[in-house]
Formats: sequence, structure tokens, C-alpha cells
Amino acid sequence: MRAKDSARLSTLRLLTAAMKQKEVDERIELDDAQVLAILEKMIKQRRESIAQFEKAARQDLVDKEKAEVAVLSAYLPQRLSEAEIQKAIETVISETGASGAKDMGKVMAALKSRLAGRADMGQVSNLVKSKLSG
Repeated sequence: MRAKDSARLSTLRLLTAAMKQKEVDERIELDDAQVLAILEKMIKQRRESIAQFEKAARQDLVDKEKAEVAVLSAYLPQRLSEAEIQKAIETVISETGASGAKDMGKVMAALKSRLAGRADMGQVSNLVKSKLSG
């Protein structure tokens, strides 16, 4: 507030409002994993909005959404490299004994808890799919 960074301030207010809304709706105290899930959801929403605004040629709104993504991303843990993700996938596949595409749900469930907030789960899903089918 003191820095007069209104874009950052409004984004952080949106984040705290979303967290409070979840706490009130479910009558719980949020833990780190739930806060990360809210952050990821908000970032995903903004990325979808960016795609829509680009189709509509609304550069002003694209810039606003990108700025919000940058602010929210600062609160996520350090992202894993693709090599680290591959290693985690191989570890989980060997631990679960997954052998084909039918075991993808098991593998993804285990990976989701391990990689939450540190990897794009869409990318992880594609890597698991190629690993199990190939």
C-alpha cells in the first residue's frame, strides 16, 4: 500500500478474499497445500482469460492479467525442471508398479501430492501418459 503499487495490491486482495471465502465456506483453517491449490487455480483462470482476451484483441486486458499472473506466481514454490519431474515420475511408477495407461490414475494421484505447486500438472500428465504408453 505504501509503495502505491495498486495492481499488486488489488491482486493480493483478490488472493486473500479467495482464501477467506474458502475458509468460511468450508469452516476450516487452510493449510499450505490448500493455499497452493488456490494460487494455482487463480493462475490457471488468468491464463485462460489471457487466451480469450488475445483472441478478442484486447491487449489492455491481456497486460492486466499477465501482471496478476506475475504477482501470484511469486508466491508459488520454485518450479521443478523437466529432468526432476521425469525422475519423480519414474520413482512413482516403480513404487506403484504401474505398467500401462490403466494405472495412470494411481500414478497421477501419487504425483499430485509430491509435486503440488512445483510443477504444471498438465505437463506432468502428458509426461506420465507418454511414459506409460511407450
